[in-house]
Amino acid sequence: MDTLIERCAGLDVHKDSVTACVRVPGPGGGRATEIHTFGATTAELLGLRDWLTAHGVTVVAMESTGVYWKPVYYVLEDAMECRLSNARHLRTVPGRKTDVGDAAWIAQLLEVGLVRASFVPPKALRELRNLTRYRAAQVQERTREAQRLDKVLQDAGIKLSSVASDVLGASGRAMLTALVEGTRDPALLADLAKGALRKKLPQLRAALHGRFGRHHGLLVGAILAKLDFLDEAIGALATEIAEVIHPFAPAVELLRTIPGVDYRVAESLVAEIGVDMAQFGAPGRLASWAGMCPGNHESAGTRSKGTTRKGSKWLRAYLRQAAKAASAAKGTYLAAQYARLRGRRGPAKATVAVGHSILVAVYDILARHQPYHDLGADYFTRRHSREHHARRLVRQLQNLGYRVTMQPVEDAA
Repeated sequence: MDTLIERCAGLDVHKDSVTACVRVPGPGGGRATEIHTFGATTAELLGLRDWLTAHGVTVVAMESTGVYWKPVYYVLEDAMECRLSNARHLRTVPGRKTDVGDAAWIAQLLEVGLVRASFVPPKALRELRNLTRYRAAQVQERTREAQRLDKVLQDAGIKLSSVASDVLGASGRAMLTALVEGTRDPALLADLAKGALRKKLPQLRAALHGRFGRHHGLLVGAILAKLDFLDEAIGALATEIAEVIHPFAPAVELLRTIPGVDYRVAESLVAEIGVDMAQFGAPGRLASWAGMCPGNHESAGTRSKGTTRKGSKWLRAYLRQAAKAASAAKGTYLAAQYARLRGRRGPAKATVAVGHSILVAVYDILARHQPYHDLGADYFTRRHSREHHARRLVRQLQNLGYRVTMQPVEDAA
């Protein structure tokens, strides 16, 4: 193969070491190889950068191994072009698996142009991504703690969640605090209800009569304290995200025009894929990178069932959340698409399909800088002629055993 990159390097990255292989023009028109191993501390990585610069390396490639590639990439990205590649695309010949062999193999693939670079967001988006992902993790942890709280109450025979729609609302928190402090009288506990919940005092008295013991109080008190801590942490993260995302505010507002995409999901989508769609090139490539479309598997002219590839779990979670919200919206294309697919493919695949549609819409919105345009709930009916739709309905009735005679409304009048 022709050499496309004269001075390049391949890196085999581990937690505590980095093996580097440099390939440069050698004497007599050949290729010269030099290999060196460095530590993974910042001082050692700066030495790696100086070593690569001394060899005139212009492009360096490495595998996306966990999170260990990040400090290496961040130290080198300002000095040379860095290419992060999927480890599945760089597998070497079986039986030749060593650190030195991996580095040399990556360098050889890179110099002939066989290393495809993965998407690595710029520094501003990386900071935003860290914040949004940690916020999502804390929201998930808060949900788990709320579920643990209900389990403890059920164990104590307290059926508060059967009467109050929000156990952690103002009324619920007052009752739970009283329980932790030692109050056990159902009437006194029920009298702490506020607002509309006071209409259910008899049901509350029955629900609050249980076997709430001392250890239940200890568990509930610990859970409430952790919920307060998580609420404070989520609020602090939201404040910081609002400041960091300010330069991308126009993109966030455009994404909020998509049904099912609220402000938090819009922020997270910007953090995951950025606002420059030129780096993906086409909506199909973005969907493939995100793992939101079926893969291709064809052999001998026969195409097998292709499953979705692995993508960012965070992006998939945001898209599933938006798809579930969009499926509940009335009179929209996304809701009609979900209802159309749910019956024959199941809710899980219907959710992925709607998530794919949302991601394609995100690409078009950010590429064209225009708000979302809904195709309408009747799109799947309008895309064919009235006669085509009528014939399809007639066939369905005939398959059920009915004889159908069609007469236009004008003639019937």
